[in-house]
Amino acid sequence: MRDSYTEALDTLASNLSDMSRIAEKAMVDATKALLTADIVLAERTIEYREEIDTLAVEWEHGAFGFLALQAPVAHDLRRVVSGINIVADLQRMGGLAVHIAELARRRHPAHVLPPEVEGVFEQMGRVAVAQAEATQRVLETRDAELAASLRVQDEEMDTLHRSLFMLTSAPDWPHGVPAAVDITLLGRFYERYSDHTVEVAKRVIFLVTGERLTDES
Repeated sequence: MRDSYTEALDTLASNLSDMSRIAEKAMVDATKALLTADIVLAERTIEYREEIDTLAVEWEHGAFGFLALQAPVAHDLRRVVSGINIVADLQRMGGLAVHIAELARRRHPAHVLPPEVEGVFEQMGRVAVAQAEATQRVLETRDAELAASLRVQDEEMDTLHRSLFMLTSAPDWPHGVPAAVDITLLGRFYERYSDHTVEVAKRVIFLVTGERLTDES
C-alpha cells in the first residue's frame, strides 16, 4: 500500500517535469520562429498547446484522485496542493510561447521584428529559456537556493522589457504604431513567461521551507 502511495507521488512529480520540458521547448521554438519568420516552426510550436493542455488536465485528475483515495496530510498534502498551482503556471508558460508563435505566423512572410529590436528579443528568449531550464531542475531537485536564483534572472528580463518600451516610445521610432503594438505584445509575453517561472520557484520554496515569499522578500 505504501509503495503505491509513494509511486503515485513520484508520478505526479515526474509529470510536472514533463510539462516544464514542453514549456521550455515551446519557448525555444517560438523565439526561433519569431527571429527567423519560420512558418513551419511557428506552426509546430502552436501544436504544443494541445499537448500541454492535455497533460495539465491529466495531472489535475491524477492529483484529485490521489487526494480522494490516499488522503495525504502534512508535507505530502502541501506537495500536491502546490503542484496544482504549479500546473497552472506551466500551462500558462506554454500558452505564452504559443502566443509568440501565433504572432509570427500572423505576420508571415514578413518579419515581425524590426532590426532595432531583434537583439533585445534574442536576449529575452535566452533569459526565458534559461529560466525554464532552471524551473525544470527546481521541480526535479526541489533546490530552494536554485529556486531563489530565478528571481535574479527575472530582474534581467524586466530590464530588457523596459528597454523595448524606451525604443518604441522614442520620438525617432521609425516603424509606426502597428510595429510598436506588436513589439509591446511580444515583450509582455516574454515578461509574463518569466514571471511564471518565478511563481513556480516561490511555490517550491514554500513546499520545501514552509515559507511564503512575497514580491518584496
